[in-house]
Amino acid sequence: MTIKTGDKAPDFSLPKQDGTPVNLKELLQKATVVLYFYPKDDTPGCTKEACSFRDSYEAFKEAGAEVVGISSQSAASHEAFAAKHRLPFTLLADEGGNVRRQYGVPSTLGLLPGRVTYVIDRSGVVRHVFNSQINATRHVTEALGIVKQLQGASAA
Repeated sequence: MTIKTGDKAPDFSLPKQDGTPVNLKELLQKATVVLYFYPKDDTPGCTKEACSFRDSYEAFKEAGAEVVGISSQSAASHEAFAAKHRLPFTLLADEGGNVRRQYGVPSTLGLLPGRVTYVIDRSGVVRHVFNSQINATRHVTEALGIVKQLQGASAA
């Protein structure tokens, strides 16, 4: 099953980089969630994407959103990656790939874990899905645009 715009986002609990569990339902009580799945810590495209989210993080926060990255590396790998690149947001360890499968994130060429970003509103509904393995930084601009639209709609 692939999660599409308009679908209810599947709930999950995964360890973040310091090992403490993070639950999607709890995150949504506080903010819109920008959930991005990426292939692997410290690879060129993933580093570029993570640093782009880092550089726009304040804009996401101001628009009422929290950024969360997910890949299959361990919490320790995420902790090192976050420290090395000063990432202010949460990275979750989906070591068995269960959450990736739950969301139906496709593989590229059947080999590489996919790169897909979901914008999930506070009621748990997916408002936007962007899938591009190659255009890593566009995930940030796409997501920020949707988050700002959602913020404008809730302010109206």
